[in-house]
Amino acid sequence: MQNLMISVYGYHWQKRRFGGVFVSELKKFREREAYSAKEWKEYQTIELRKLLIHSFNTVPFYNKKYSEAGFSIADFKVFELNDLSKLPYLEKEELRQFGKSSLLSSKREFKGQFFASSGSMGTPINIFFSNAMHQRWSAGFEARIRNWAGLSRYNKRGMIGGRRVVPEGISKGPFYRYNFFEKQVYFSAYHISSETAPFYAEAIKKYKLDYMTGYAMSNFFLARFLKENNIKVPPLKAVITSSEKLTPEMREVFQEVYGCKTYDGYSGVEACGMITETEHGQLLISPDAGVMEVLKEDGSDCQPGEIGEIYSTGLLNFDQPLIRYRIGDMVKLSSNQNTKCGRNMTVVDEIIGRVEDTIIGQDGREIVRFHGIFINLPNVIKGQVIQNDYTHFELNIETKNGLTANEQATLKKRMQSQLGDINLKINQLRNIPSGPNGKFKSVISKIKKS
Repeated sequence: MQNLMISVYGYHWQKRRFGGVFVSELKKFREREAYSAKEWKEYQTIELRKLLIHSFNTVPFYNKKYSEAGFSIADFKVFELNDLSKLPYLEKEELRQFGKSSLLSSKREFKGQFFASSGSMGTPINIFFSNAMHQRWSAGFEARIRNWAGLSRYNKRGMIGGRRVVPEGISKGPFYRYNFFEKQVYFSAYHISSETAPFYAEAIKKYKLDYMTGYAMSNFFLARFLKENNIKVPPLKAVITSSEKLTPEMREVFQEVYGCKTYDGYSGVEACGMITETEHGQLLISPDAGVMEVLKEDGSDCQPGEIGEIYSTGLLNFDQPLIRYRIGDMVKLSSNQNTKCGRNMTVVDEIIGRVEDTIIGQDGREIVRFHGIFINLPNVIKGQVIQNDYTHFELNIETKNGLTANEQATLKKRMQSQLGDINLKINQLRNIPSGPNGKFKSVISKIKKS
């Protein structure tokens, strides 16, 4: 019954992403790959000016912010890429606070809805997608992620993501559900262990999957358990990872277990920037997905070979524009900016991102994603999961007004649904301290890994 319901949902989801303008936008993405450096600069300048004029005229948040900074429509009509540094940043907390109000355009495209982020910094944020925006973004994903990996939307895939396809924290399985219309097997990220690995392998064989995708860590856990238990699966065409840092060890394990290359990528539900791996193994920034600045701590541009923080200006979403958005991730620009494929795009050596700890369940499961714990709780500003041992956990909750009794009960219920019978302490704080490197870690485990 669940497979049927998921397939019905998949049918509508497929139409939303691949209908409408998808085919025409896919053609444009592919054609732009032949652009020269000069053509890319001209393209980004034109699109940026359109975005800024639209945002100033129809988005109250930007009208107020830019007016106070001394900007006018006349400035944006002659705006250059180098002028971006003059604009103020958009902080993540501002997006959380105003994303459903003054950060929305008064002139939006037909049909739209909000999608929640994975919440890697704690509390998820919500992004507004129109149908057409979703199709534009899907076209970019198809052209730069699947196509560069030698795949298309028609290939059969196994997905490990944040959706709770198996409701209980402790379950006998099956640990996946099948989406007929998208030829997708959605695997649970919350039940991967040495004991359950054979059931995951069974689905890979049964549905003759072409590739695996989704969370890098969860895919790695599964592949490692398959390797350790000497469980054989048919060769795949590729592994495409996202959301977490991909390491050389992960690539080696995927190659050994699945007999294929791994393709790294970076985007996110904010859909304001895209970095993807080419057929030659280089990571390139897609200039038509957004203007991606890589900046030092003092706000100056990073040079080739340097590490900096990403500030993205999305060029596809005019309904909820993200301009100079401080997404909180870091990359290292390559010292050699020559591409092996001939595309005139910026080369990235490494997507540094954030590296979170993993939680180990009583049955050996390893879990890295806990964003669903904090969704739709109004008094939760930011949340952090701490594992002291296999059965004792703490939640640090940053809150201004305090949690209600119902919110505390919801948090306990959600944690137990993922981890089974555990002891949980909830700490209500005015501010959750950052780590030694100044960054917030949403998951901390005090268990020593073997």
